[in-house]
Amino acid sequence: MLQYWLQHRDRVNNTLDEIFISVGLKIIGFFHNTGKTFLFFFECFPLAFKKPSRIDEIIRHMEFVGNKSILIIILTGSFTGMAMSFQIYLGFQLVNATNLVGPTVALGITRELGPVLTGLIVAARAGGAMAARLGTMRVSEQIDALEVMGVDPKQYLVAPRILAAFITMPLLCGVFDFIAMVGAHVLCINILGLDEAIFWDKIQLWIDPGDINEGLLKSAVFGLTFAAICTNKGFNTTGGAKGVGEATNQGVVNSMVMIIVINYFMTNLIRFFYAVTG
Repeated sequence: MLQYWLQHRDRVNNTLDEIFISVGLKIIGFFHNTGKTFLFFFECFPLAFKKPSRIDEIIRHMEFVGNKSILIIILTGSFTGMAMSFQIYLGFQLVNATNLVGPTVALGITRELGPVLTGLIVAARAGGAMAARLGTMRVSEQIDALEVMGVDPKQYLVAPRILAAFITMPLLCGVFDFIAMVGAHVLCINILGLDEAIFWDKIQLWIDPGDINEGLLKSAVFGLTFAAICTNKGFNTTGGAKGVGEATNQGVVNSMVMIIVINYFMTNLIRFFYAVTG
């Protein structure tokens, strides 16, 4: 390998330079796009509370983000609860600690799986639709027409979507947590044969309201995250129909990545807050 490098030194060095430059540009582009999204969010979100009021638009988008996501949340939550409880049961069975299946499942769902999976699912369904709708309006010049008519497109189109996602995501996360625990109960009690009284007694003993609140807080932040990213991508779409597809794809992918990244940092910040105040 060293001999090959000596013989093709210029070619290898140029290839390595291209790789490092490409990686560096990707990293710079990520921070650049993140900064643009933050500026877009801080510009649009306060507009939801300014006159003229867009209550009808907010309620309509809450129905789209919330009600139309209920079925997929129920399906995902039920099977997530059953799958997680079964895997934890198999592990705890090895050390004869199956009585701890209930609180372990509850902690995992309320703190992590509930908000994260809810965020990923709704980002893929509602966030992608937001980016596609706004992108289509941009390339078909409907947004330009609103500006000509004196209507602020960010207040009319973007702010209600962001606020609706912020409000509905904790509600969807609560539904996910409840359905997941119902699925865990059905599997553990009716199929695996665990004692029902011990199952719920251990959950009440180990689960605090703070654990549930942690998941609800995360889900609200995730709602702001995917709504800001997807509306930003859609609102600034260029390039016609191809640009709409690219904006939708980038909005969904970036939202999912940011949700996972933000979840890690929020988990540590919340643990630190509890350690300081506790």
